[in-house]
Amino acid sequence: MTSDAHHGHPSTTLGGPSSPGGVTGPIGPAGRDPLPLAGRTVLVTGVSRRIGIGHAIACRAADYGASIVAHHYRPHDVSQPWGADDVEAVMASIRSHLIGPAQLIDVPADLAAPGEPARVVEQAAATAGHLDALVCNQAMSSPDGPLSEMTEAVLDAHWAVDARASILLAQAFAAQEVFAAPAPPGPGRRRGAIVFLTSGQGLGPLPGEIAYAAAKAAIAGVTLTISEELIDAGITVNTVNPGPVDTGYVTEADREATAAMFPQGRWGEPDDAARLITWLLTDEARWITGQVINSEGGFARWRR
Repeated sequence: MTSDAHHGHPSTTLGGPSSPGGVTGPIGPAGRDPLPLAGRTVLVTGVSRRIGIGHAIACRAADYGASIVAHHYRPHDVSQPWGADDVEAVMASIRSHLIGPAQLIDVPADLAAPGEPARVVEQAAATAGHLDALVCNQAMSSPDGPLSEMTEAVLDAHWAVDARASILLAQAFAAQEVFAAPAPPGPGRRRGAIVFLTSGQGLGPLPGEIAYAAAKAAIAGVTLTISEELIDAGITVNTVNPGPVDTGYVTEADREATAAMFPQGRWGEPDDAARLITWLLTDEARWITGQVINSEGGFARWRR
């Protein structure tokens, strides 16, 4: 047993009923494994606010039996209008979802800093024993702006967090020794899963968000290429656009102005995204790779 150097949360290498290799666990009343991620360890980045998508993903993966490595970078949230959450409270919330021997490890890091994406993966893998899945949820929100006001510094900052970090996290994840040999044939061929997050820049304009849209477009655009490079190692790679999700920044004025665009009568919620993303980590999704999936609840940009 080892512990994370920052907060000392213990971690063990787990083996469970749904461990990689195609061995399935108990089947629930609906014919599905009730703990499809038991025995696996999932690294989720950008887990710093209880109202955020990263927290929802971590909690749902824990509900499915996984051990969680939660990356966070509080200084980013401090700089945003919505402010920062209490990281200890965020971790306590995730911990309350853990099942059985599953463990929580938290790793703070500025993923824009050189070498940090690799360090986060290496530290997490060393502490947990190995990583089975990676969800790149981190994102830089602002500063941003329209084309007329764009600067090299803002473009570079978004690229570093929203695109470069995800690519380097995937690189480090795939470099784990468990993926060194080609995956064997058969139902247990998939040995790992990566999910990136993008936005809706391919479905409609994002006014005033040139840098964010460019970086997120890069992730969507490179998904198929990374999937092709990692499929022989038994790693699936997909990208999810969660659509407009209320993570604490939506005002009443925003709701009134966009009400007609949401045919289901509400904005997306963090768990809407988490349900899809976490499912992509399970064996039920082992045949899906190289896809960019839009999950927007029928969001109709053209309605006014």
